[in-house]
Amino acid sequence: MAPLILRLNIAGQPVKWVPWQEAICLYSRDMIAWTAGDSVFSFRGGTNRISGQRSHIEINSIVAIKRSVVRKKIQRDFPPLTNRELFRRDAHLCMYCGGNFHESNLTRDHVHPLSRGGKDKWSNVVTACKSCNSRKGNRRPEESKMPLLAIPYVPNWAEYLALSNRKILADQMEFLKSQFSKRPMPFYNN
Repeated sequence: MAPLILRLNIAGQPVKWVPWQEAICLYSRDMIAWTAGDSVFSFRGGTNRISGQRSHIEINSIVAIKRSVVRKKIQRDFPPLTNRELFRRDAHLCMYCGGNFHESNLTRDHVHPLSRGGKDKWSNVVTACKSCNSRKGNRRPEESKMPLLAIPYVPNWAEYLALSNRKILADQMEFLKSQFSKRPMPFYNN
């Protein structure tokens, strides 16, 4: 089974993961501007009734699209916030006690609580175990004497795509890593 294909815009910025079937459609519609990566996948189609030849196409693991697809979607400046990607951003660690937990025992904690004017956005949320989230309650970390182990941050699109796919090929990860933010590690030295 072929992995997901990394789709880029013509400028080389990561846009999204697409299934190999969608990539084949982009190739057949002559929408590929350029390709990258070492991985190439070969697919066979049906047999031509007249010539008897079987169709064949090769697709790269990373493809850049010439122009927007007809049903144009607005790309946001920031990736969507989901618990799955939040927990992966924080490495499944509670940002209060430092424990490593299964996803079912984690919660999304708002550093500045929603009920006190905080927003539900990447820069205001951290992963917390259920116990710490309950203990912190409707207070800020400093009010609850529960300092954060890391500062929340907004992942860029390359980081988000790496967080959202666990079956990334080495060449795809190398490409994405080249576009990760150059921010220092968010964890404090204890």
